[in-house]
Amino acid sequence: MIIEEAKRVIRVEAEALLNLEASINGAFEQAVQMILNSETGRVVVTGMGKSGLIGQKIASTMASTGTPAFFLHPAEGIHGDLGMIMKGDVVIAISNSGETDEVVKILPIIKRLGASLIAMAGNPASTLAKSGDIFLDISVKEEACPLGLAPTASTTVTLAMGDAIAVALLVSRGFKAEDFAMFHPGGALGRRLLLRVQDIMHSGEALPLVNEKTLMREALFTITSKGLGITGVTSDDGALIGVITDGDLRRALGKGLDILNLPAAELMKAGAKRINREELAARALQQMEQYSITSLFVFDDDKAKAPVGIVHLHDLLKAGIA
Repeated sequence: MIIEEAKRVIRVEAEALLNLEASINGAFEQAVQMILNSETGRVVVTGMGKSGLIGQKIASTMASTGTPAFFLHPAEGIHGDLGMIMKGDVVIAISNSGETDEVVKILPIIKRLGASLIAMAGNPASTLAKSGDIFLDISVKEEACPLGLAPTASTTVTLAMGDAIAVALLVSRGFKAEDFAMFHPGGALGRRLLLRVQDIMHSGEALPLVNEKTLMREALFTITSKGLGITGVTSDDGALIGVITDGDLRRALGKGLDILNLPAAELMKAGAKRINREELAARALQQMEQYSITSLFVFDDDKAKAPVGIVHLHDLLKAGIA
């Protein structure tokens, strides 16, 4: 019985969402355009009770996808917080009945302040619906609650309508993943989309490089002192022509070679994996995984021959990329 009841709830809410899809019309497009063309670009979302909770999520979604938005509690609004609304704002007022007392009380003030009003209600004949510059119908045939009392299907539909508006605004503005990351700098997503190779690379004196003619006794010191287990080998004009890793040293010693008196060119592995400084740090991690390596030399661009830095797997780990 419990499983069947759960399935019934999902069916009721799924049907409500399909009906909402069918009801999307020109009014929805007008609402999106109203926000895009508003004087301030700001959206103020308000609603009471469950509608208010959904409204908070809608405002949060908009704010993180390029539309400045915040939630205004209607009860707090009638006690002073209506001062948050500016002329030119767009207010989205939510009420399933369209007659919620706290919401209805602030409608005249919203108009007087010079803000536009998008009414989201389940009753087209309600006070809220009639007061809006644009009316968005969020009515449902039935609630998933068997008593028909607890907001269930109606709140799901309201949330979906809010998401639809937020995403339509996102697409209209050409909002990109990098823009999204800009509003989430503290999270893993933000780090992966914002942090670039140049932000974490070792450069200047920290960059391990030796000339191809340098004896390995000196090259060994460079590998050890820089602490990255690798050095790049350059030609006389500064071009990177190869690399020597601590693994190369161990293999050479295992063969009984007198490596200390060899020039770096004889022990190096020709060529080196590279990455541009402007690339995302996440891209560096992808290359390291692809080639099973722990370091990449960094260049200003694809044509550059001389490296300007090096990025190590440990740097990516410290930055929270890996």
